[in-house]
Amino acid sequence: MNRRVLKLAGPSILANITVPLVGIVDLAIAGRLGSAATIGGIAIATMLFDLLYWNMGFLRVGTGGYAAQAYGRRDFKDAFKVLVQALSTALSAALIIWAIQYLYIETAFLLIDCSAETEVLARKYFFIRIWAAPATLSLFVFKGWFIGMQNTISPMVVDVSVNILNLVLSIVFAVGLKLGISGIALGTLVSQYAGIALAITLMHVYYKKLFHYIHIKGNLKLKAMKNFFVLNGNLFLRSTSLLLVYAGFTSLAAKYGDNLLAVSTIMMKLMLLYSYFVDGFAYAGEALTGRFVGAKDLFSLKKAIKVLFAWTLVIAAISTLAYAFAGEPLFRLMTNNKEVIDAAAPFLPWLLIVPLLSCVAFILDGIFIGATASVAIRNTMLLSAAAFFASYYLLQSTIGIQALYVGYMAHLIVRTVVMSFLMKKEVLSKAQ
Repeated sequence: MNRRVLKLAGPSILANITVPLVGIVDLAIAGRLGSAATIGGIAIATMLFDLLYWNMGFLRVGTGGYAAQAYGRRDFKDAFKVLVQALSTALSAALIIWAIQYLYIETAFLLIDCSAETEVLARKYFFIRIWAAPATLSLFVFKGWFIGMQNTISPMVVDVSVNILNLVLSIVFAVGLKLGISGIALGTLVSQYAGIALAITLMHVYYKKLFHYIHIKGNLKLKAMKNFFVLNGNLFLRSTSLLLVYAGFTSLAAKYGDNLLAVSTIMMKLMLLYSYFVDGFAYAGEALTGRFVGAKDLFSLKKAIKVLFAWTLVIAAISTLAYAFAGEPLFRLMTNNKEVIDAAAPFLPWLLIVPLLSCVAFILDGIFIGATASVAIRNTMLLSAAAFFASYYLLQSTIGIQALYVGYMAHLIVRTVVMSFLMKKEVLSKAQ
């Protein structure tokens, strides 16, 4: 079982390592292009895309869990059905996003309290990157489907290629061609479409012999789409709740000024840095849970869960030690702005707390996704989002912006406790 887990988790971890690197490079470029407002512009614009795209996270999550269970049953017709349905949903959603982009950003800046300079830079970034919507959403689908089919090599190749290309192009456009924040957005745009071309190529290489299972017309009929929308409606609410936490963190930090917004943006990147390792095991949990639920193999499912928890706790412990020694140097890598660096000191201790508080929540998320326990996932995330905002508003008058970090930890604790309580009913019972 260790070999199975590592075979699935290893490629995902290698791919995930490149994700924060791109974010770090984007921030590092922004941090050297000018004032703290440039970092804030990237943070606000990224948050706006999170609002659009994270709500569509069900395209990866639902596709992966459904495909994994179909794989466990050896039902490839069903596996390709969810791929067709998810891709059609992704392209339709992208068209809607393009249509509402101006209304969306105008409404957003009525609600977001930031400086005029930060708003101008955020708008500039947004109106370039928005044209990558079809590619971005379709990549969600391909990643989920590949993982569900127990293939983490293909999404690794796609992710690494996209992120390295993004990194290189952002430097070339923003610094080499002196396009500034527009160059960072353009690098993302080009790399997303390159990723789609690569995903389609890998699909043809690995699954060409199974293409006869694809029935586009039949799979897109209303009756065939019903189960897809029921499952993903709950996962949509899960993504919305999760996004409220991360978007709330950024938007609430913005009201404390550009320096503390920059600090909080970098801190969130650092707090999530270790999670890219844990997510590799969460993806393995998603694939194996779906497979064993589909095959009705309770013994293997329990064994896989034990192995996944063991690896997750090891990573959390190592990550805490790494943050203890490298937290401040990592922060300094992201910006050379002295005011931002000086303002960061009271927040760095949170880096020592977040791995152990979050690791179980992250791995349980993958396990529940594989079991397609969409109602339980939805309810858990609604409760955890409520815990975040309740903690912040109860404590902000006493401890100020630190209440954001308390709220973030509270949401992680709620996720861990609720999903642990529901494990037997929502996951293990499905493999019997």
